[in-house]
Amino acid sequence: MGDTFIIAEIGINHNGSLKIAKKLIDGAVESGCDAVKFQKRTIDIVYAREELDRPRESPFGTTNREQKNGLEFSKKEYDKIDKYCKKKGIEWLASAWDIESQLFLRQYDLKYNKVASAMLTDRDLLQAIASEKKYTFISTGMSDMDQIRKAVRIFENANCPYELMHCNSSYPMKPEDANLKTMVTLREIFRCDVGYSGHETGLAISCAAVAMGATSVERHITLDRSMYGSDQSASVEIVGLKRLVKYIRTIESAMGSEEKIITDKEREIAKKLRKVDTL
Repeated sequence: MGDTFIIAEIGINHNGSLKIAKKLIDGAVESGCDAVKFQKRTIDIVYAREELDRPRESPFGTTNREQKNGLEFSKKEYDKIDKYCKKKGIEWLASAWDIESQLFLRQYDLKYNKVASAMLTDRDLLQAIASEKKYTFISTGMSDMDQIRKAVRIFENANCPYELMHCNSSYPMKPEDANLKTMVTLREIFRCDVGYSGHETGLAISCAAVAMGATSVERHITLDRSMYGSDQSASVEIVGLKRLVKYIRTIESAMGSEEKIITDKEREIAKKLRKVDTL
């Protein structure tokens, strides 16, 4: 796909506010990201009734159901998001957590699909996604090689283009849990592009992933890491996002080729510094 494809994951960090979502889209555009990503769930399918009825204090109410519903956008909001992203010239995509949500997303002319790490073992959902034959980013957090292999087989059997995204699903992730060398293993075994979906604090690990050949990078973004929400602390604020994109593009330009070359500027310096050349 050429340069590293940078996905700004808004996820549920909009906290149910279209205004916040638009500000995050603006931040992704200003930073030079390639796409923004959301999450789509049908609450009563994804969660058991006992889980939804569990007490939970949040800005949306006193139960888990009220919190989950408060973080979900409806068609009304997604229509506006679709229109706003087209206006801003940025792609958007979403990870569906159930088939009904994936069918919902089909009404929009989305270029990409995303499989969340949590859904990698949902065969029916993966088959529904693969049947669309859109380029799909598949996150591999919480998954062993056998589970990844079975998921990949679904996309290959459907002739659906995909790339894997190395991921550790802890929030926030400790640096020692990144295990970036797994990217090399995934590339060797599956002979496909491999990206990186990060949940760490800071920018260094994502930059290291790019230096190791990540074809995509996905990071959660937020207006303020102290805002309400389970994903906020593992997110990058807009100032950091701009820095990350700049670093990634700099790393790309620095990678060069495997050939040892002498640049024109080096030749000029050699004339000044090398008084003896007897080799």
